[in-house]
Order: sequence, then C-alpha cells, then structure tokens
Amino acid sequence: MRTIDWKNERIVLIDQTLLPGTVKLVDVDTVDELVDAIKRLAVRGAPALGVAGALGVALAAKNGEDVPSAADKLSKARPTAVNLSWGVNQVMAKLDQGTDAMVEMAKYILEDDVKRNSDLGRRGAQWLIDNVGPRINVHTHCNAGALACVEWGTALGVVRALQERDAVGHVYLDETRPLLQGARLTAWELRQMGIEHTVVVDSAGATVLARGLVQAVVVGADRIAANGDVVNKIGTYPLALAAARAKVPFLVAAPESTIDMATPDGASVEIEIRDAAEVLGEHTPHGSAALNFAFDVTPADLVTAIITDERIIDGKPLG
Repeated sequence: MRTIDWKNERIVLIDQTLLPGTVKLVDVDTVDELVDAIKRLAVRGAPALGVAGALGVALAAKNGEDVPSAADKLSKARPTAVNLSWGVNQVMAKLDQGTDAMVEMAKYILEDDVKRNSDLGRRGAQWLIDNVGPRINVHTHCNAGALACVEWGTALGVVRALQERDAVGHVYLDETRPLLQGARLTAWELRQMGIEHTVVVDSAGATVLARGLVQAVVVGADRIAANGDVVNKIGTYPLALAAARAKVPFLVAAPESTIDMATPDGASVEIEIRDAAEVLGEHTPHGSAALNFAFDVTPADLVTAIITDERIIDGKPLG
C-alpha cells in the first residue's frame, strides 16, 4: 500500500492521523482538501510532501482551478519542508505545456520517489556496514519510513536495507513528542517489517546513546541548507549532541530534493510553530502557554554524513 498515489484522476492517501489503530485511504478531490490533509498531518514526511505538492498542482490543472493560486497555497501549507515547494515547482515548470504534461510530470515524481529512496536506503546500509560493523543497533527519531515517502523510507529505508542484508540488530526510536510520530508510526512500520524495536521517551535518547545500546543514529531531514545544517523534527538536535558526546555516527538520510542550496544555513529557515493545543493537555494548568516548535536545526559539524539517493556527503558545506 502506498502512502500517497494517483488513481482515477484524483489523489489517494493514507490518513496518518488514524494510525496505528486504523488504516484508512482518503480520496482527495480538490487542492483545498489536500492543503487541509497536509496541515493536519494526514500526509507528512519530506518526500511524501514533495509528491503531494506535485500531485496537487496536477489535480488543480485537471480540475480547471487557478493553478498558480493553488500552487501558492500548497507551497505555504508547511513552510519548513522544502520538498513541498520543490514538488510544486517541478510541475509548475510544465504549465505552458498543458494539463497532460503536468500530470505526467507529477506521476513521474511519484514513481521516481520509490526508486530514489530505495537507492538511498541501500547506500546508507552499505555505509553503516563498511564503517560500523556487520550487525548494527540503530537509534532513530520521528518517522522517516515508508509513511514519510511513497513506499520506501529514508532513515527507516536504511534500516530496511540493513534487514535485507541481515545486518540490523535492534532499533530504538524516540516517541517524538507531541504528536508521537515515532511511537505511532515508526513502531507500526517496524512491527510490519518484523524488526525488534523499543520505544523510548524523547528525553531518554541521550541515555540510550550514553549506555552504548546503539552503534549509529539515522534520521531523516525536512531541509538541508547549503552549509550542511539539517532541519528535522524537533528533538533531532539534542540527539545529535548526545551522539557526538558518545562518539556514535550521526547519519542523515534524505533525497537530493531535500538539499536547498538557496538557503545558506539553518538560521535562514522559517521554523514552523504549531498550535499550542498539541502540547497543552488536561495535566497543564489553565492559562499556561506553549511554544510548539515543529522542527529544530542540527549544525553541520554534528553530522557524520548525509546519505542521498545519488551520493554520500560528509558534514561540511555542500557548495
């Protein structure tokens, strides 16, 4: 089952807000419906958002909507994730060639995502085997699996490729507060794959590393700046600090489309701040405030290597 697909001239996607309890496919018939799905995280993950942006523009063209206006709405739905606007721009480049050309480009991006992330996963697995050992315990954060792509993950795609080589030991995963993408989604995917795994609270990630329970950290990315800074789900930065202290390799797995050479560094990225209600609950006194950063920035000097579908880059400026 694909996370997102194009069927019968419409977008079909898994509503990830219902996982792991319910697997529900949702038909998306308009750009406004897609924007809503993106904002409420029914579809999420950098590569999947790139595909969503591409398919959304194609859908607007098919529906006879104002395509530039639809493209603008899509690009702004989640400002931090560069793949979303990348996917939009790839299809908008075909605007002068007509609707059929736009749909074909969107479908190409959809299919190409599977191949690129499969290549990425196998390249990352080989790097780990060559540099860490023949059997590896991995720590990961948030969800960078098949649910974050079309049908093959980035960080979890590396784990999947390790499994193909009988090289994955145990996976530790942060629950990923406040929406629990790790506990809900990554754990669900690992169970589907039959990989032994343990969920830990975000604040325990450093202790997992300090106790020597893992030999590598592998995470995804929502944007990689020209200097090598990595923007990813909030909680990634402290995990990178702990990995550096424990002298454990910290790998970032992301397709080339996540690298944004137009952004000089992480400080230049607009960091999405989500609704405080996602953090505040019945145990918080009424009237308390919450600062709900969706992402953080990991400086390039904490990144051992960036694994893409085309290359391996060390944690230095990319330009």
